[in-house]
Amino acid sequence: MAITEEIVFWSTTRQAEAIRGGEISSRDLLELLIARIETINPDLNAVITLDLEGARSLADEADAKLQNGDVVGPLHGIPITIKDALETEGLRSTGGATELHNNIPSKDAGVVASVKDAGAIVFGKTNLPRWSGDIQAFNEMFGTTVNPWDGERVPGGSSGGAAAAVSAGLSSFEIGTDIGGSIRFPASFCGVFGHKPSWGVVPSTGYLDHEGGGIIEADVNVHGPIARSADDLEMLLKILIRKESPLVTALAPPPDDLSNLKVASWLDDPFCPVDTKVLTVMDAAVTSLEKAGISVDRNARPDVDPEDAFALGAWLVSAAMVQSLPPETLEGLDVEGASSKTTHREWLDRHAEREAIRDKWAEFFEEFDAVIMPISFVPPFRHTQEGDFGTRTLVCNGEERPYADLVRWTILTGMAYLPATTPPIGFDDEGLPISFQVVGPYGGDYTTIRLAGLIAELSGGYQPPP
Repeated sequence: MAITEEIVFWSTTRQAEAIRGGEISSRDLLELLIARIETINPDLNAVITLDLEGARSLADEADAKLQNGDVVGPLHGIPITIKDALETEGLRSTGGATELHNNIPSKDAGVVASVKDAGAIVFGKTNLPRWSGDIQAFNEMFGTTVNPWDGERVPGGSSGGAAAAVSAGLSSFEIGTDIGGSIRFPASFCGVFGHKPSWGVVPSTGYLDHEGGGIIEADVNVHGPIARSADDLEMLLKILIRKESPLVTALAPPPDDLSNLKVASWLDDPFCPVDTKVLTVMDAAVTSLEKAGISVDRNARPDVDPEDAFALGAWLVSAAMVQSLPPETLEGLDVEGASSKTTHREWLDRHAEREAIRDKWAEFFEEFDAVIMPISFVPPFRHTQEGDFGTRTLVCNGEERPYADLVRWTILTGMAYLPATTPPIGFDDEGLPISFQVVGPYGGDYTTIRLAGLIAELSGGYQPPP
């Protein structure tokens, strides 16, 4: 077959099949990605570190193995970039912080090791905010990553460089991290798929969020895939999950028939009002799902006070991360009492409150298979780097809102350890990607991925940016 640039926009599943079937070589795909980076990345600024010599050698080795008939993994010869918050053996990994500007890890993060074991070739790292602490992707060392759909807008964060690279065809797929929406925001803002797994199912070791990092598995933090198809998300999740862990048994099998699903739709709430531009696109996607014959209840709600749940979630995140996250990030959450002096007893008491909320979510999911909820209350916004979480503002429906409100919908579900899948669902009237999170019960990852895939299919799915 002809080796054309179109291949960089294929799903990972399709690329891997083409390599195994001899249609293209690993080296062919790598060179296409490198050429794309050379052309697009100077303006996009998504990829910040490259190891081309090492990657070319590994790609040639992967091609030779295929020719020799060696058994290969599901990602054999697939070249990828990795978010710079994750340790990559022998390749600079900074967490976006100057303190780690020359940090060369001696081992891989757990998820990086998993995709390498499956045959992937890591050839670069992608940009992020300092210590992954923002809904944008800029830092002192590497500058600003822009949205591939509009250079004046943010790509989301903290996995902004990762999602921008996948969207723009600079990487086959990516691995993001998510505490307060760091997979969900970038996937939504860049028009790609993302999955935040149920907490604890995927290892989160090797995460750089403090000097000398790589050892923390912080409360609510998860690592998950960013890709161009729902099939990719499902394949990658199977590769990333903890091996020989009892947590894996918590994952329910995918549904045999999506038409039997019962879905709730919670698209707006006084807890965090949503901009009409976002609401219009979300509503259209839900309407398409209804027309496809899926049962959708637009009034069903869990017996959870969203304000209380968010406040508790923000406290738990802050208490767990206060030793490492920059103070300016924590200030924006405006949580009372979480500090470096927080005792383990205090954390356990709050965790018990969280478990009560998780029980209420579990009761809700006895009746419903998933609930569709917002991610961001505004569309991808213009770069805003002055100040911090506590001082920045955004405009929603003509009114100023606190920047920190961005994480209200995402922490509401993340604090309860729930899986959430982000599909591309359409564009607002300015041509900016919009999405929502398809949230399921703990362990319901495959259901949310399959449902998100259907929603994307009905809404046009992934589209390459202009």
